Amino acid sequence: MFNIFKERMATNISRIEINTDLDKVWSALTKPELVKQWQYASELTTDWKIGSKISFKNEWESKVFEQYGTVLAFNPNKNLKYSLFFPRPDVEDKPKNYFEMEYRLTTIGSKTLLEIIQEDNRADAKQEEIQGEENPILKSLKILLERE
Repeated sequence: MFNIFKERMATNISRIEINTDLDKVWSALTKPELVKQWQYASELTTDWKIGSKISFKNEWESKVFEQYGTVLAFNPNKNLKYSLFFPRPDVEDKPKNYFEMEYRLTTIGSKTLLEIIQEDNRADAKQEEIQGEENPILKSLKILLERE
């Protein structure tokens, strides 16, 4: 007998073309000093080895927030993927409360297409429309990389 009631999963996608080469976009995604410049001043900690820990820590309104998980894929200049847990008082640190982030890169002429896929089966996950430059994180990344 199979279960016809599957857990729902929100798959949210963001896409943006950045007017720079793939190497620069890859560096901005993977080097802590660059991640900090476009991702809410987050301090990235990882060695990018599959199975290794990854964490993002930042401060907002005098409170420290840390998301953590595991590196799931790392293919230089192609894609990376990791799981993340965002601790909250009402949410247990269990696999069902993690979400996954994947970053895919594609060269389009002299530009780079960045696609971010968030797969989320947490209870409060919402399915959203595909986002682009209206996404503040992507806009910040694009500005950082195109100002050179």
